[in-house]
Amino acid sequence: MANAIKVVTNKVRFSYANVFTPKAQMEGGTPKYSVSIIIPKSDTETVAKITKAIEQVKADNQDIFKGVAAKLIKGGLRDGDEEKPNDPAYANSYFINANSSQKPGLVDADRNPIIDASEIYSGCYGRASVSFFPYNVSGSRGVGCGLNGLQKLEDGEALGGVTNAAADFAI
Repeated sequence: MANAIKVVTNKVRFSYANVFTPKAQMEGGTPKYSVSIIIPKSDTETVAKITKAIEQVKADNQDIFKGVAAKLIKGGLRDGDEEKPNDPAYANSYFINANSSQKPGLVDADRNPIIDASEIYSGCYGRASVSFFPYNVSGSRGVGCGLNGLQKLEDGEALGGVTNAAADFAI
């Protein structure tokens, strides 16, 4: 990716994890690998790295953003408290959505490849490697977030209404 700036996060939570099989975001769209990366607001280091990368992409690509009001430039950190007030997983957090047309690298805490699709799921915790880049498509200009790879660090409660069969049928 030309003009891309890579950021590796501290521990975050993964949601809407489609990292083993690409999925189209809308009907007829191109299938992509994707994940929503939930960042605690208390993680000021990761928040600062992402904010700095986004601002650097904007500064380095004035030709794309020239004449566009700052509030009309899409992309960046999104506030979970504002955009997903009814979802406790996003409370007191920021989030970014990252995607890629190529399968991301997936590793465990020891950097061994993860090949079992059940290992990385919506709700587990890990680190993310993402790249921020400028885009100008059909008059829509912004800073996109490309998904490079994920490192799973620990399990977490599954998100999205998934239940545990053993617990469901316990007597």
